[in-house]
Amino acid sequence: MPMPIRNELPLVVERRADRVVATLSRPEVRNAIDQRTIDALHDVCTELERDPRTLILIGAGGVFASGADIAQLRERRAPDARRGINTRAFQRVRNLPMPVIAAIDGHALGGGAELAYAADIRIGTPRLQIGNPETGLGIIAAAGATWRLCEIVGEGRAAEMLLTGRILDAATAVDWGLVSSLFEPGDLLAAAHALADRIARNDPLATRHTKTALLAPPAAHPEIDLELQAELFESPEKQRRMTAFLERRSR
Repeated sequence: MPMPIRNELPLVVERRADRVVATLSRPEVRNAIDQRTIDALHDVCTELERDPRTLILIGAGGVFASGADIAQLRERRAPDARRGINTRAFQRVRNLPMPVIAAIDGHALGGGAELAYAADIRIGTPRLQIGNPETGLGIIAAAGATWRLCEIVGEGRAAEMLLTGRILDAATAVDWGLVSSLFEPGDLLAAAHALADRIARNDPLATRHTKTALLAPPAAHPEIDLELQAELFESPEKQRRMTAFLERRSR
């Protein structure tokens, strides 16, 4: 039997001045997330922590990510679990200074779904299928689903998904608030760029501070919001933008 061709770039990265597009690209295994993909995600996070820009995550070939690489998962043991191989990378994605947009076409399963859950905004296509079948493979969804999914869809629906392995179709994912909107596959990347364009029109510091406030634990509010706002109130960009708004209104 011929061996599948190994893609030398598991994550194809396109850089622009205000955004980065990272495309999961292992078509021979439906973009399954392996160690090389995780290493590449860490590299992208290092870059965006140093030079904050919006990140768009998308998959090649009509699939976001079919899950973690089962061949590698099967060989992992307790020390590997405690290292949090996928968990640490997805946590860095979640904590990036600027917004993360997951553009989901086709399957986003297991680790692929958990990577999508780490995004701030999720959009999809009508053929989207998303969920966590891990318990059927003898493991749990340990890379973010057990806490992020509760925040996104609520505890009851998260429990149903994780305990039964239910895979949501696109309509249900929208209804449950797991994705915000749907686009035809050929329009998905353009829709993600349109969101990034809207983000880019706003003040970058205000955007970063908004994400910081969104990620803060409940006990940190409202104090964290007030401190972030205090910094923005002294910002020259706030003065410039508000002055421009008032001048436009007076015309």
